[in-house]
Amino acid sequence: MKNKLTVFTKFLLDLMFYGGIVVTATVPLAFRIYGNYNSHFREFYWELVLLFLLSGFFAVMIIRYLRKIFSTVLKDDCFVYENVQSLRKMGTYSFGIALLTTGRVFLYLTPAVVIVIITFLIAGLFSKVLALVFDKAISYKLENDLTI
Repeated sequence: MKNKLTVFTKFLLDLMFYGGIVVTATVPLAFRIYGNYNSHFREFYWELVLLFLLSGFFAVMIIRYLRKIFSTVLKDDCFVYENVQSLRKMGTYSFGIALLTTGRVFLYLTPAVVIVIITFLIAGLFSKVLALVFDKAISYKLENDLTI
């Protein structure tokens, strides 16, 4: 029987993935409506829609690769090169979100913008370093498997 934490995590990742797709797809409509209450979103509608659509796409891709990694954990085979590739891509997408969010600084600055930039820079660095660690661990595992 699967661990409750594992089942919950799988459910949460699936919810975030599909929810992220829906939220990203509704950005233009949501910003059009929100523009009635916030003049920045009305004034910079197209710029903000583009930034958030791209950021949403990158976020959904990060979750996609997290789900992919999680599936190898469920199979009890997480030290595979596919996870190294997933971690590298997640790092790149995280840096992309940080860069896109930096563009928001010139349109609509809030403290949250700075927090998002820092968070995704750290996430990108963490993903890239973890990819190196996994790559080395896989090399050791394959070397060890050949020894036995």
